Amino acid sequence: MSVLQFGAGDDVRSAAPVARANPVAKLAVALLISVMLLLTVDVVTAGTALVCELAVLPWCGLSARGLLRRGWIVLAGAIPAGLVTAWLGVDSGAVLLAVGPVTVTHGSLLAGGAITLRIMSVGLPGVVLLATTDPTDLADALAQVAHLPHRFVLAALAAMRLFALIGTEWQSLGAARRARGLGDDGVFGRARTAVGQVLALLVLVIRRGTRLSMAMEARGFGLPGPRTWARRSRLRWSDAAVLAGGLAIVTLATVAGLLAGTWHLALA
Repeated sequence: MSVLQFGAGDDVRSAAPVARANPVAKLAVALLISVMLLLTVDVVTAGTALVCELAVLPWCGLSARGLLRRGWIVLAGAIPAGLVTAWLGVDSGAVLLAVGPVTVTHGSLLAGGAITLRIMSVGLPGVVLLATTDPTDLADALAQVAHLPHRFVLAALAAMRLFALIGTEWQSLGAARRARGLGDDGVFGRARTAVGQVLALLVLVIRRGTRLSMAMEARGFGLPGPRTWARRSRLRWSDAAVLAGGLAIVTLATVAGLLAGTWHLALA
């Protein structure tokens, strides 16, 4: 059930500069790139950003196999979105393909490619953030560096810890149902079985979340006022280098789009 795994795994080199960076710095880079790509929809800007992101991947500590294993959902969303845009987008320029009333033109194909590259460029920093960041480190950074309310931070941390267990719970429910002889054959039968299993998982998650929230309240996690933290989180000079790298990617991508004449404000 888990799509994007949170936290460094065996295929992540924790000694890499970006992997060791403060989570707030990595989050700031991801937001900076996302905002830049949301301002425009063109192939050159998004393509340049994606090339730059792939070029710095060795410094992120994430291998190509690990990137594909953790971020395949980004490709699963980017490619269909690009195909639909190319197929049903606004026609302009020469007609490249015509199937009945639906046509693919030069302009719609460029728009589809821009959408695909844009989604991949926005999603890649998020995949790196999730893959190279421990949830507890992220919570410490958000509370101590970004100064977010600790009740929100701790609740989000508990939710992320529970989210990591959903896949295991799903497998356990499936094994228990098969042991009892439950389940149907065929496509529709498996669909009915999946619906029942989803409802059981929902009930289980709600119960587990309720018990966890009561336990956290009993231990004083919800008390107002300042609190102490077991581990100190602070920004270092290396985090400034990570931020500078993100700013360089944004600048290069924007300049490339402007020089190519493809950059235009999407909100205009």
